[in-house]
Amino acid sequence: MILVNNPGSWSHIYAPLEHAPWHGLTPTDLVFPFFLFAVGNAMSFVMPGLEAAGDRVFWRKIVKRTALIFLIGLFLNWWPFVRWEDGHLALRHWTDVKNPQSGVRILGVLQRIAICYFFAAVMIYYLKPKKAFYIGLILLLLYWMITYVANPSDPYSLEGWFGTDSIDKKILGIPHMYKGEGVPFDPEGFASAIAAVVEVILGFMVGDYIQKKGKNHEMLSGIFVGGVAMLITGFCWDMVFPINKKIWTSSFTIYTAGLATITLGTMIYLIEFKNVRGKLTRFFDVFGKNALFVFALSAFLPKGLSLIRISYIDDKGAVAHTTPWSWLYQRVLVHTPGDPRVGSLLYALCVITFMWAICYWMDKRKIYIKV
Repeated sequence: MILVNNPGSWSHIYAPLEHAPWHGLTPTDLVFPFFLFAVGNAMSFVMPGLEAAGDRVFWRKIVKRTALIFLIGLFLNWWPFVRWEDGHLALRHWTDVKNPQSGVRILGVLQRIAICYFFAAVMIYYLKPKKAFYIGLILLLLYWMITYVANPSDPYSLEGWFGTDSIDKKILGIPHMYKGEGVPFDPEGFASAIAAVVEVILGFMVGDYIQKKGKNHEMLSGIFVGGVAMLITGFCWDMVFPINKKIWTSSFTIYTAGLATITLGTMIYLIEFKNVRGKLTRFFDVFGKNALFVFALSAFLPKGLSLIRISYIDDKGAVAHTTPWSWLYQRVLVHTPGDPRVGSLLYALCVITFMWAICYWMDKRKIYIKV
């Protein structure tokens, strides 16, 4: 997420580091569902403790964690609360005074994680894993049915998808929706969260299966068989309900859960069975120990530093402005010879390295920020 969210220039990005325009997927489209799958996977390790502690502890921890993750996401959407406007800093109002159709976006990546975590946790806690799994499958079918019935002539297009007009505009309001598609449309909206919740449930099921089976080849075989089965199911479903991240179709949920399961199985095989460990695994360990913190930091720092403007003379002799965060790209890496995408990618890699250094420093001092 940090890599794809911090290019040197949004105009110069390699295709695998961009989201699919609509139907289909790219490697970038796998990051978010893998994140939700990992949330469910991690939940399988803590749920037995919550069940043993009882309802009161369960609700206290689930509600607290949900609220914190959601509010952090909302804070990052509003941050830094002021912006440059006509040469001076002006407050960012909840709804833009000059443009009532614009305002602070309510939903986002962290908010979706919070919502999916909450509903998946409640379903698993009260229904138990097996029933939660079957209810999840029903939700995927129900989402498909509602999507089609709501607009049979054009159900899966940006304009024809039911969730925007029927749900998100009414609940969120146009000023507080994402407009990156050119129209008010929220890819993390409430309607598409139906299928996203199931991604967490599937992650839980795989984690629960691994723990119950133990470290053996039967478990590993089951992981790969299950992953391939979901992969094939998602691929076949794509023929009638297209794989689409932006409206988080049911086929997208099943397909990405299959890929996540196969990826997890491969990692278990290499790390646990073949003991393939080294600098690469340690590199990702550092990120994993403060995953939520480093993701929030990667949004907090650029937005905060955007308030500091550094003036310079550009190649055309005109006065231009940059920030401490983007200075490296604007003044150095933009001049990288060859394809302009190279300099843009180098900048993103520099951001990754910088964030890793912070996480490495925190890890060495045993500083772990959890929600």
